[in-house]
Amino acid sequence: MKNLQKILTQITQLTTNIETNYPELYRFLDENPMTIPSMNHPHIDSKVMQDYLESLKQLLHHHLETHKAK
Repeated sequence: MKNLQKILTQITQLTTNIETNYPELYRFLDENPMTIPSMNHPHIDSKVMQDYLESLKQLLHHHLETHKAK
């Protein structure tokens, strides 16, 4: 359970960072396929949340790489 709480804290911090510093990217988070469950009652565990965290990190990294200040 501690691991899940740690992951959720990291997700919250990262999404807050994106919302604050990259609002142009934040609006696309709702469209992330990781947030759309394909079943009525999906099983959410540490692995699923860790995958979501990694997808957020990759999204931000890609955004930073493709929108570097000139």
